Amino acid sequence: MSVPHAGRDYPLALRSAIRVPLAALKGLEDRYADALALEARGAETMFVAGRARAWIDLNRAEDERDPRLDDGAATSGRPLSAKLRSGLGLVPRRVGTSGDIWRHRLSVDDVQMRIETDHRPYHAALAAALESARARFGIAVLIDVHSMPPLGAPETAPRLVLGDRFGKSAAARFTSRIEGVARAHGIATAANAPYSGGHILERHTDPARGIHAIQLEFDRGLYLDAALDGPGPGLPAIGRLLRAIIDAVTDEALPTALAAE
Repeated sequence: MSVPHAGRDYPLALRSAIRVPLAALKGLEDRYADALALEARGAETMFVAGRARAWIDLNRAEDERDPRLDDGAATSGRPLSAKLRSGLGLVPRRVGTSGDIWRHRLSVDDVQMRIETDHRPYHAALAAALESARARFGIAVLIDVHSMPPLGAPETAPRLVLGDRFGKSAAARFTSRIEGVARAHGIATAANAPYSGGHILERHTDPARGIHAIQLEFDRGLYLDAALDGPGPGLPAIGRLLRAIIDAVTDEALPTALAAE
């Protein structure tokens, strides 16, 4: 499992360089998605980012650098991606309705330091773990855990979005199993809309070689309190849902091994 956006470590260098209140940066967090993953975790390998997403976004590629913020951003003349136009590049430039985050532009050295100390080690460890699992079992599956604001009324809106980059990051049998588990728990799902998966899925998956990945976006209202700020009464139940998803994915990947245990 990977939890890249739940970090709550805001370094002093960040706190002294922002123009918005520190509390505003919670808007970039997958608030307490790490608590949800820990609630569900068994023997799985799990990576949880400690640094806040505002410092560097592990679900963005190294070259997704914002020219309106970052002195090291490439100036190729090509149109900016939608993410960069909205201020959500490798280092986020904006947060929600609070606007621009930083007092000043970021230097080449500053962003490069964040890449080398936080971004690259996370991805190197994740790649090594997936390769090790594939070498041991012939298959590896990554579950990338995220959370999302409510998409609408709980009675009608999807409350769990499965992302597989429109079939590019995982075999369809895995997403089908997850949909079945969610349905059994009374949770409505959607596939790839509005979240299809980001850089982590793009970088680390190769279904043809037996490395699959699915991004899970849980409605924060399922497991946080009414203010969507701290763990709420729904956390144990959604932890059990995630545990059931992990078990179903494992059964789909290694049915013979599970039967022998």
